[in-house]
Amino acid sequence: MKPSYLKTFETGKLEKTAQEAFTLLGSCVICPRKCKVDRLKDQKGFCKTGLKARVYSFMVHHGEEPPVSGENGSGTIFFAGCNMACVYCQNYEFSQESCPAREVDSRELANIMLELQNIRCHNINLVTPTHVLPQILKALLIAIPEGLNIPLVYNTSGYELAEMIALLEGIVDIYLPDMRYADNETAIKYSSAANYPGYNQKALKEMQRQVGVAQIDKSGIINKGLVIRHLVLPQDLSGTGKIMEFIARELPKETYISLMSQYMPCYKSGKFPELSRRINMKEYEQAG
Repeated sequence: MKPSYLKTFETGKLEKTAQEAFTLLGSCVICPRKCKVDRLKDQKGFCKTGLKARVYSFMVHHGEEPPVSGENGSGTIFFAGCNMACVYCQNYEFSQESCPAREVDSRELANIMLELQNIRCHNINLVTPTHVLPQILKALLIAIPEGLNIPLVYNTSGYELAEMIALLEGIVDIYLPDMRYADNETAIKYSSAANYPGYNQKALKEMQRQVGVAQIDKSGIINKGLVIRHLVLPQDLSGTGKIMEFIARELPKETYISLMSQYMPCYKSGKFPELSRRINMKEYEQAG
């Protein structure tokens, strides 16, 4: 199955979409925060990212969900900065702190994508892409004519605007979003993400509309579709039951869910007694 972006590029729609998204950086409103800084002039808002995307690292990743990593691995690009501020973030050094990251222009980002394809990765896995979506689209305009032809994985925390996700129709084939919280107050307290449940649910419904249920080929690799991640937090702070109720009510019953048990009390979690431990087996079993 060929990636959808090949046809979108051929019709000229990808170029139009990239231009539209890039224009939004002039008064940045590409995520729910709507900081309205002029990133075209390299001003920085909550995500601490200006005109150029910042890449912390890129690698062949064998630790994602099996249909994503497969045998050859997922070609993963870790972008620095984030539009959330999770107090327990494992990647806090480059998502929230000032750990060195390399600013890349469209040409350099395209080269990274092509390099990952050349070492036979199954896909290009864009980790925390929300705040650099326009820059990713610009890079695709360079990479596709030079032979990029593996699917894109949009690997997001889920704090998204549905209207921005709508721009990705015919471009992204695989969505790998978090459903982090069912409760707004919890999202604010632990991730500074006001109205996370509302934005998250609307965005996931749009993702589902575009790509449908995950399509797994004979070799066990996902070619297209939605896989929802849910990180189980101690004391059910993530509201697992309510999230599963939403999925059962609003999405197809065949929807793939990755129920994650690997919560670690990182970063500032020590300041919150309820987050200062790993989950136990009982909590995970109840979540499942």
